[in-house]
Amino acid sequence: MKKKVLSLVLAGVLALSVTACGGSDAPAADAGDSNAAAEDGSAATDEGSSAENADAAASAEGGVLKIGGIGPATGGAAVYGLAVMNAANLAVDEINAAGGINGMQVEFQFEDDEHDAEKSVNAYNTLKDWGMQMLMGTVTSTPCTAVVAKSAEDNMFQLTPSGSAVESIAPANAFRVCFSDPNQGAASAQYIGENKIATKVAVIYDSSDVYSSGIYETFAAEAKNQGIEIVSAEAFTADSKTDFSVQLQKANESGAELVFLPIYYTEASIILTQASEMNFKPKFFGCDGLDGILAVDNFDTALAEGVMLLTPFAADAEDAATKNFVSAYQTKFGEVPNQFAADAYDAIYIIKAAAEKAGITADMSVSDMCEAMKTAMTQITVDGLTGAGITWSAEGEPSKEPKAVVITDGAYAAM
Repeated sequence: MKKKVLSLVLAGVLALSVTACGGSDAPAADAGDSNAAAEDGSAATDEGSSAENADAAASAEGGVLKIGGIGPATGGAAVYGLAVMNAANLAVDEINAAGGINGMQVEFQFEDDEHDAEKSVNAYNTLKDWGMQMLMGTVTSTPCTAVVAKSAEDNMFQLTPSGSAVESIAPANAFRVCFSDPNQGAASAQYIGENKIATKVAVIYDSSDVYSSGIYETFAAEAKNQGIEIVSAEAFTADSKTDFSVQLQKANESGAELVFLPIYYTEASIILTQASEMNFKPKFFGCDGLDGILAVDNFDTALAEGVMLLTPFAADAEDAATKNFVSAYQTKFGEVPNQFAADAYDAIYIIKAAAEKAGITADMSVSDMCEAMKTAMTQITVDGLTGAGITWSAEGEPSKEPKAVVITDGAYAAM
């Protein structure tokens, strides 16, 4: 296990407007790395596998590269997993149409873990039996932390699009696309403080979840530096996440101007509903876990108006890469992609860039691939949907600039 070192300098990292992600249709890498993709691509089957699309070219000289994916395709976090599965398939199809990776066609197979650590490990074993050579996943932090212990034993390269817990990429074989929980917590406090959004803040967090509690801890530490008073900090657990009346009442009585929600969208939708029923109308601010709240079944999205969240991706950005991705995703899947989709799309192109830098071939062992990819990841620079000029430390952490969005008229708009 290697010690994680946070690579992102937090001071001044938050942008007040969306920055361009590059002018190409797909993420671009530094010299010597692949940076182009076909504008069109069709995702694979509903099961999440694009193997069929690669079969016709599998006999080509380059062979086949098998990339696995793991995440929640069902259950309470399915909005995340389905977005990752869809976007990854879209990227794989584009790459295959453009000639593949080092002449290899890519096969992608996605397994459902229902946001459960044990099921995620089972999914990993299923993918190993399939012949997986690299892993793009898992989607959520707790399952990712469980799986990375297994991929480290196998010395298999793992790139998680959205597993943000520090422990999720602790071993040397693992990297991530998203920011870590500590970065999100500190950056949220900085954004609120520097933009004078509020000085009295209440926090509602899940003490049983490493994602939520990790963000809360670093938010609380940085709040002191920003002149923010945490007037109420109330926890809940996985066994008590349907009634938030006590937490909201304490936030209301404390005089909170803003409620910070480092939690997932399902619980956030309940909190917003119950706050409205109490006629409690503070500002609400969250992190990437809130992305998906507009798609919660039977939730009145009008209650989310004005909710702010940190996110690396805004679908309304005007750069060519974002426009092309959003258009292709909407055409294929009939909905606007969220940040998890953007993370996954970037992840596949990041794998492509690193594999080409490393000279990966289909006949290499899983361990040899991993060693080559570990070195290459620290040498590439990628212009992606979730950031321009993204680089990685040897500890697997990305360096890029986060952004913030606000929900306006039922959609995410850049702040």
